[in-house]
Amino acid sequence: MAGPILGFIAVEQGSAFAAKAAATAAVGLLASVSFSVAYAHAAHGRSWPAALGLGLLAWLCAAAPLSLLPAHPLLGLGLALLTLLLAPPLFPQPRALNKAMRLRPSEMGLRMAAGALLTLGVSGVAGMMGSHWSGLLAVFPMLGCTLAVFSHRSQGGAYAATLLRAMVTGLYSLAAFCVSLSLLLPRLDMPLAFGLATLLCLAVQLATRNTGLARR
Repeated sequence: MAGPILGFIAVEQGSAFAAKAAATAAVGLLASVSFSVAYAHAAHGRSWPAALGLGLLAWLCAAAPLSLLPAHPLLGLGLALLTLLLAPPLFPQPRALNKAMRLRPSEMGLRMAAGALLTLGVSGVAGMMGSHWSGLLAVFPMLGCTLAVFSHRSQGGAYAATLLRAMVTGLYSLAAFCVSLSLLLPRLDMPLAFGLATLLCLAVQLATRNTGLARR
């Protein structure tokens, strides 16, 4: 979801603006992980509206000071890696999960619609708020919100907490995409910059996935 949002921003605001937004997006992973940690803890014993409210509050409390940091790729890379390395122990201990359920086509459609609406909403307001908040909103936990709420409703809080904890591993690829895009946009044509950043994103995703399978 962050890729299309940054793509819309680049087309509307230019490569320089989008490069700063991408650097801030890497920093913004701290706020996204804050949402996941808060929701995961709240999901044990609370309903999904309460858990979602606490998660969004945690995101806002983290994003506000992050918006004051300079938009620099190395700062984004360093803070993103530090966040992702330190995040797993902050989640609650895994609990016994309910039996996996097969999703009905109607619920899958609702998940897709919710994710699409969140993406369009964030894309619509991002460019009007400056490069810093545009970057932070680009990595707003839209997918986390959608999957956590639907999973919480259908399979319980423990399932939602486990899902959010597992999603942190996938954020390494998002960090690679944002940092590389912020470095490439000022130097290359926009399509080539996005293409190379996407290839790096996929490579990091495969590497982290294989590392996880090897540890199992």
